[in-house]
Amino acid sequence: MIKKKISKILVPLDGSKNSIRGLEMAITLARNCRATITGIYSIYAPPHSEFKGVGSVEKDLNIQVKKFMGEAKTLAAKNGIVFNEKIARGEIGYNIIKLAQGKNKFDMIVIGSRGRSSTKEMFFGSISNYVIHTSKIPVVIVK
Repeated sequence: MIKKKISKILVPLDGSKNSIRGLEMAITLARNCRATITGIYSIYAPPHSEFKGVGSVEKDLNIQVKKFMGEAKTLAAKNGIVFNEKIARGEIGYNIIKLAQGKNKFDMIVIGSRGRSSTKEMFFGSISNYVIHTSKIPVVIVK
């Protein structure tokens, strides 16, 4: 008999096709396990930046993020899944791990294999690679 029940799934989202595939896989798993999904959209923000960003650019980004998260919530709701959203700023991989292992205690992370930052991956390693090597809970990588 399986003792570990999957009741809370964390899905990192960035608007890419792979993150949407990750969400779709999480919805399938959530339906089978009767779990809830929390989508996290983490916006990279360097720790100290002389350039704080132009207000209109940041405002536009916030609008895009909220729109995408709304679409993700709608997709989950159409499939009968409760979807919670979290938007964070800072180091993306760190934010994902911090939320996954924080007070909410997620049972699993479902993440797309590649997001929007494919050029950065060549030099620094992908976010999904960071997550699988630092997470203390199961991680499902979706291609």
